Amino acid sequence: MASLIGSTQPPVRDHPSIGEQMHRLAQRLWPLNRSISGAGLRQTLTVLQEILPDLRLMEVASGSKVLDWTVPDEWEMTEGWLEGPDGSRILDSAHNNLHVVGYSTAVDQTFTLDELQPFLHSLPDQPDAIPYVTSYYKRTWGFCLSHRQRQALEPGLYRAHIEARHFPGSITLAELVLPGEQQTEVFFSTYCCHPSMANNELSGPCLATFLASWLQGKTRRKHTYRFVFLPEMIGSVAYLQGHMDVLKAHTIAGFNLSCVGDERTWSFLPSRHGHTLADKVAQHALQHAVDHWDQYSWRDRASDESNYCAPGIDLPVASVMRSKYGTFPEYHTSLDDLEHVVTAAGLQGSFDLYRKIIDILEHHCYPRSTVLGEPQLGPRGLYPSLSIKGSSRPVRSLLDLMSMADGSRSLLDIATFFSLPVWDFFEPLQTLIEHNLLEISELPFEP
Repeated sequence: MASLIGSTQPPVRDHPSIGEQMHRLAQRLWPLNRSISGAGLRQTLTVLQEILPDLRLMEVASGSKVLDWTVPDEWEMTEGWLEGPDGSRILDSAHNNLHVVGYSTAVDQTFTLDELQPFLHSLPDQPDAIPYVTSYYKRTWGFCLSHRQRQALEPGLYRAHIEARHFPGSITLAELVLPGEQQTEVFFSTYCCHPSMANNELSGPCLATFLASWLQGKTRRKHTYRFVFLPEMIGSVAYLQGHMDVLKAHTIAGFNLSCVGDERTWSFLPSRHGHTLADKVAQHALQHAVDHWDQYSWRDRASDESNYCAPGIDLPVASVMRSKYGTFPEYHTSLDDLEHVVTAAGLQGSFDLYRKIIDILEHHCYPRSTVLGEPQLGPRGLYPSLSIKGSSRPVRSLLDLMSMADGSRSLLDIATFFSLPVWDFFEPLQTLIEHNLLEISELPFEP
């Protein structure tokens, strides 16, 4: 009998370079001025299509009612700069995308320094960082700069110039569905709307892209895999508006991919219910694959899981991150970069962990013994022919699995009972199935 998921795929020859490939992709996407709509978002998704040719782009028109939200007008910003009293250009969006407040209205006007101050944004406690500031749903404008630079501004006249427009357009969503042998789905969501931020933005889409590419190369997939790339919040509600029924009917586990690129701590944010298959698999993988992780609660949510897990939607979506959003000092600033924060090694670690999560989901089942009592393994060539002290040790996993295979416990439950990583039971499970000693089901067997 073939393996449950085709090949379990031991690391391929180029596996150590996947982190480097993800980092290079992030470097390529870095200059694009992303927002919740517009050219930067579409350009980002078009680049991802080069790796995932079947990635399908969808447009949701401005003014569309999506759940309790309304899709805003599209935004296009051509340039934005601030000139000082001496005519020199102090800030320029051409040098850093964060200098202009996201979704700023157009302005071309001269202000005194006092008049300008309400439109300037800086961080006194991080004097060298440029903050990330947006105003998607209320029209305003502004500039972001380091606090050290702001304190150096001298009295005089300043010219503020932002060339931008808001117009009826659309937001862009992208979807890739990889069919499996079953209709059961594993859902991955990530967002592509933050400009020039590495961990809080680019790490998620890069990980999702390479996970999807790896899954495409598998010889068999038990589950169907759905990947979506969206502008945060407005994108997830827009996607739910059109896909909620199929997601609720088929999703067995889902993950929001964000902040997965640094080398610091690991973090786990549960679903709203906290005990879904996604929660159990994620925590099991963390327990047996990493040294330490920070446990968060549902109150710590601040991303698309708020929509996916909302009452009445109730998708089983959890998050495994490196440094959780909002907790690392570079968060939502220009310091969140590809040199000091996100590394190839950090991205590689996240890829490896999510690969384990996917393998656990592919092997998820409820095994039941087909024989009464402990099976006689010797005649089947599964037990040493000589019974001496310690002779059962090599087949301990087979015996342990058989001892718990009553059809009511999942393979994950059995591994947890023995305090062992579930992947230790993948090969024994397959061996016992091939020898007709176990049968498996996607749901608990009837008593």
